[in-house]
Amino acid sequence: MQRDDNRTWTISELARASRITSRTLRHYDKLGLLEPASVGANGYRYYGAAELLRLQRILLLRELGLGLETIAEVLDGQADPVQALAVHRDWLLAERDRMDRMSRTVDATINALRQGEPMTAENMFKDFDHNPYEAEARQRWGDKAVDDSKARYAGMSLGEKEQFIAESAALNEELARCFDAGLAADDPAVQAAVDRHYKWVCVSWTPNAESYVGLGQMYVDDPRFTAFYDNYRAGLASFLLAGIKVYAERQLS
Repeated sequence: MQRDDNRTWTISELARASRITSRTLRHYDKLGLLEPASVGANGYRYYGAAELLRLQRILLLRELGLGLETIAEVLDGQADPVQALAVHRDWLLAERDRMDRMSRTVDATINALRQGEPMTAENMFKDFDHNPYEAEARQRWGDKAVDDSKARYAGMSLGEKEQFIAESAALNEELARCFDAGLAADDPAVQAAVDRHYKWVCVSWTPNAESYVGLGQMYVDDPRFTAFYDNYRAGLASFLLAGIKVYAERQLS
């Protein structure tokens, strides 16, 4: 992108490059989601490298199923475009891997049908896993806690689910700001951020002191979770765990 940093694109050029319509770009502008870098005296909109990066992030989040209002909240909560894109990339890779697994299962079913061979129910559905952490969660906290959590999430409207995703990004940025400021785990600002995290968790599951600390410990022990938080700041998972321990002792014991 460096060689294009000083270049500008007209709305029609950007529409062609991004494969969306000029009308869509004007709609994004009207919503304040993607404003042009400048507007000429003739009313033409011009976009720079920063606007192209923002549009790429918008389209990535649209692919993940988020609504425009939620996308605006997510983007406004992510100051560093490199870190933000890394998070979006991880979401896309996780979704790609899940779809690849499902595709392989469907291929196996097709082959079994063609050859007239039986296929067990377990093999037919083994890769239809919408939550790669479910088995581990069941082992840690039991079937009832997981089933209740899934029921709560299933009962949420699309807008509520979008808000749930946006809140995750926003509160992680808040934690990152506390981390950057070098605040201690018991600092009021850190505890306010952890309280926000606890309430976010409670949307789908209400942990007690022990299970909430266990959740924080999983963020540190499981490299998948650690990588997610480290996309915001290296060491953020451990920082959150320290805050959780203080919060659990003060508020949940």
